[in-house]
Amino acid sequence: MKLSLPLLLFSTLLFIFLALSVPFAAGRKPHFINFRSRNLFPESFTWDPKSQHFIVGSTRHQKLIAVSDAGIVESLITDTSLPENSSFLGLTVDRYTNRLLACIHRPPSPESPTPFNALASYDLQSNRRLFLSPLRDEIEMVENAVANDVAVDFHGDAYVTNSGGDFIWKITLNGDVSILSKSKAFKSHPIDTTTDYHKCGLNGIVFSPRGYLLVVQSNTGKLFKVNVDDGAARAVILNRDLTAADGISIREDGVVLVVSQEKLYFLNSNDGWGEGGVYDETALERERFATAVTVGDERRVYVLYGHVRKGINGNEEREEFGIAEVESEKESEEEPVWLYILIGIGLFIFFIWRFQMHRLVESLNKKTV
Repeated sequence: MKLSLPLLLFSTLLFIFLALSVPFAAGRKPHFINFRSRNLFPESFTWDPKSQHFIVGSTRHQKLIAVSDAGIVESLITDTSLPENSSFLGLTVDRYTNRLLACIHRPPSPESPTPFNALASYDLQSNRRLFLSPLRDEIEMVENAVANDVAVDFHGDAYVTNSGGDFIWKITLNGDVSILSKSKAFKSHPIDTTTDYHKCGLNGIVFSPRGYLLVVQSNTGKLFKVNVDDGAARAVILNRDLTAADGISIREDGVVLVVSQEKLYFLNSNDGWGEGGVYDETALERERFATAVTVGDERRVYVLYGHVRKGINGNEEREEFGIAEVESEKESEEEPVWLYILIGIGLFIFFIWRFQMHRLVESLNKKTV
């Protein structure tokens, strides 16, 4: 077996590169961002790939901030025209139209017994508000309605979950509102009324590039697949319930991420989410109260630590909050395996090269003699 000189040189360089890269690949620490914004108590955030920063909402202020990966905070949008005591709940970036979509919610009060829910659309170049579409059900007024999370499809149509009424609104690119789904599937599973989140139904929502919605339900731990054309929905068969599921996101490789206060679930499916499974879960810091998950650059997964429970109390003061990268331990264990395989190939080629060089030297010595 003979190898050309260029191939031998390439093999040697490949071996050296792989040998040096393993410690760095295996030893990279997850990224953690501490940022400061007085009494923000954020419940929602999303990643803006164009500006390369996170957009973070507030449950106490009518503002949105930008947070860099170094923790530098800049004011992005302040919308004082929103009703007083409004909160920014779900956020998502429409990458095709460069818009930010934000769920607005103001809980009922003695002065205003009917809650206010709306979807706001902001142009991310000018930060100008494009529309504010009130969200309600004209047939059945839901006193505990909460516009909780939002997803957007390829056409710019947005989909908002109502956690109090267990249905999904649809909002067009121009801000026209209709109800997409009031599927009976959303009310077909038992609820443990002893939990402190038993009134929170449909919550996190994401649009799959394959053309459907995936929605989690907090008080049942179920995941639903919803048709964007007719609103037909059915529960995804899972190997376990997603206890206290809150935010949801999806990676480019199809892995679905669901966050709760205590853990981040990693899910996959081989049949387009007729069935799926949790293949890993990572414990989170309970006291920091994670509420949202998003995917940043290079498929990195981040959760938001907004200390929301303390913020809900109304009398707490806080300056610092966090965004933490979270990794799957199983994925981290599997990644170095491929590097070791490549190193093995490199070693194999390297020893062949050494053998060939040894034979070449012996041949030259014989000719010299």
